[in-house]
Amino acid sequence: MADRLTQLQDAVNSLADQFCNAIGVLQQCAPPASFSNIQTAINKEQPSNPTEEYAQLFAALIARTAKDVDVLIDSLPSEESTAALQAASLRQLEEENHEAAARLEEVVYRGDLLLEKIQSALADIAQSQLRTRSGAPSQAALSDS
Repeated sequence: MADRLTQLQDAVNSLADQFCNAIGVLQQCAPPASFSNIQTAINKEQPSNPTEEYAQLFAALIARTAKDVDVLIDSLPSEESTAALQAASLRQLEEENHEAAARLEEVVYRGDLLLEKIQSALADIAQSQLRTRSGAPSQAALSDS
């Protein structure tokens, strides 16, 4: 995941793209302007364009992206965050990291022990199957005699 500044830059770029797209679509869909002294060659009726729908769509997109930008700006560290507060926060995070690392090492150690037991049991099972297939008497049959 990207850091907050990268997310903020991406949101601002997205906002700029939305503004450009909105202007382009609205220019494309806008009805031609009439000039009083100029006769236009095209006098036929233009089909109705959903200009109002586009305006609402782009307004909603731009408003949502602007709100996202505000949220990202609010999530940035404030100027009141002093070096001492940041250092204390880093110490706390390092302590939590060391505790998590110790727990992870313990889990890995127990997993290795369990793996050894499973491998040993599988080896015993394999040896038993080999003995029974080769016709060698099993230990249970030897103890009965």
